[in-house]
Amino acid sequence: MTAMTSPPAPSPRFRISRHRRLAWVGSILACSLSVLGLALCWLNPSIGAPLRPGLDFTGGTQVQVERDCSPCKPVTAAEVREGLAALALPSPEGEVAPSLGSASVQVLDGGRSLLLRLPALDADQSKAVIDDLATRVGPLLSSGTSVNTIGPTLGSRLLQGSLVSLLVSFAGIAVYITFSYSGIFAGLALLCLAHDVLITCGLFAWLGLLQGIEVDSLFAVSLITVAGYSVTDTVVVYDRIREQRRTLGDLPLVEQVDVAVDATLTRSLYTSFTTLLPLVALIFFGGSTLFWFAVALTVGIAVGSWSSIGLAPTLLPVFSKR
Repeated sequence: MTAMTSPPAPSPRFRISRHRRLAWVGSILACSLSVLGLALCWLNPSIGAPLRPGLDFTGGTQVQVERDCSPCKPVTAAEVREGLAALALPSPEGEVAPSLGSASVQVLDGGRSLLLRLPALDADQSKAVIDDLATRVGPLLSSGTSVNTIGPTLGSRLLQGSLVSLLVSFAGIAVYITFSYSGIFAGLALLCLAHDVLITCGLFAWLGLLQGIEVDSLFAVSLITVAGYSVTDTVVVYDRIREQRRTLGDLPLVEQVDVAVDATLTRSLYTSFTTLLPLVALIFFGGSTLFWFAVALTVGIAVGSWSSIGLAPTLLPVFSKR
């Protein structure tokens, strides 16, 4: 009788372990730039936070107007800001009208629309601002004019709720992976989550410094979505690694990781690509309201795919040895 031989070990086409140092260096550089951007935002006197907070978190009044012109006469944010600083707002007797010298002004759609972020204004003060804009840059379309006011108390509650939601999602993910796999898997999954969220926040920190881009409640939603997508992709790779440890237990863990990543690589890339397609469509055709939300999701999902392929699996053999 001939002795039965075990089938030969699969030879992966792509070995992620050969490129792990390159993956680590890329992630370290991206995280370092992100931390630098967050620190510069914090030290900036006009921001004073890791990210430039929007109206949802700080409270205030947002006024958006649309000019009735085609083509429109060029106008700059500095010109509008100077006009607002010189505007005398009406105020109730015994109260001081808010100053508009620190107003945030964005010129959108090639000068056709203006977006203003102002201190909290009442109805008469908002009307005075719109009338002044009509005089300086008008005429304005009444159907394109909108005024939204959020109180500072509601803004702080939204900020607190967003942070709590993000922390609770991280804790839930850690508990699930710990019970389903092991503590090492959970630690690496949280490391990848922090990696993805940090790089996404770092990008918006630099955008806030260079372009004045603010983050709002939609940005917090995008971070939670990125965390969920990232852990889903990571769990798929982890599950395949666990299968390989059962069938290829005689091989070193590095070889098992290479086989597992190679087996899930095509699926991960296709899933990420099909997820990014509608987000890219939102970026180009979704309008200004969803533009930065789609950008945050696009960056976060792309970085999450990278970390689930190039970061979490390559770190597993290192931490397992320890």
